[in-house]
Amino acid sequence: MKTLLSAVLVAVTVLVAPEASATNYTLWIHGRNGGSTQAGNYADFSYWGPSSTAAGVNKKAVNWNGTQKIGTENGRIRDALDCFCTGTNWCYIAAHSAGDLQIGYALSLYGGTARYKKNATPNSSGVCGNTDGTTQTGWNIKWIDVASGAGGGSELADDGDWATSEPLVSDLVTTTARAMYNHNTTRSLWFYHFAGAKGTAYSGILPGQDDEAVAYHSSGGVSGSSGGSYCNPNDWFCGGTLNTGTAACSDGRAKWSFHTTQLRDDGEAYNHYANGSWAGIVGPVRVDVTTYAL
Repeated sequence: MKTLLSAVLVAVTVLVAPEASATNYTLWIHGRNGGSTQAGNYADFSYWGPSSTAAGVNKKAVNWNGTQKIGTENGRIRDALDCFCTGTNWCYIAAHSAGDLQIGYALSLYGGTARYKKNATPNSSGVCGNTDGTTQTGWNIKWIDVASGAGGGSELADDGDWATSEPLVSDLVTTTARAMYNHNTTRSLWFYHFAGAKGTAYSGILPGQDDEAVAYHSSGGVSGSSGGSYCNPNDWFCGGTLNTGTAACSDGRAKWSFHTTQLRDDGEAYNHYANGSWAGIVGPVRVDVTTYAL
């Protein structure tokens, strides 16, 4: 599906906007991180891994303080989208964990607003200058890949397993994350979810299959006001199966609109953590982005 979509978008771009100045970018939006990355520095890939690793065309690291609330830090994400995804420029998006909340929040609440067309030349704060003073509605985005998305929250936040002094943790409570914005409002952009299942005994509080931090109900893009217990096929000790693609779960619970499960970790091979080496569930997302973000 993504191959055909990319081909169509390239064809449309060639027919409609053949300007030589048009550039594609790949934006990587990290999750909870202790505030260690340099906000506004689009070259700081320390959260992900070596910056020399292939990770999509003209890759940029969208850094924000990953201890703070989504609404407080979302301006950083909008600055990046304005910089690289307006005018003649287009973006591919890759997000991890709470980065899913960040891009979902931006699209739902701000994706229908007027955005100044920017010059893709950021200052030290990560803000770009205007091109000609004109605006456009929303951003030029082709699709979004999501590694272990926390758009549905995590029971580790519900239970207080993470540092409760971090404001972000209150946003990751499952009912809070699901009520933060309308997850069905994606501006018709597809979210491709990659759901890891290499959990451990201490992540037993997470229902169904999980990757040590986020359960399938969230990483699979499953809708609803609360979580649920979803697993790989033939798991008899689970409430239901997370089906791939846009299909509803086996209990009838649907995915959010324009959300699809691209990878379900049937082999239980991927945990949550990039570990500064493009590891865990971030690995297959990086491969997908490198293949299709051209």
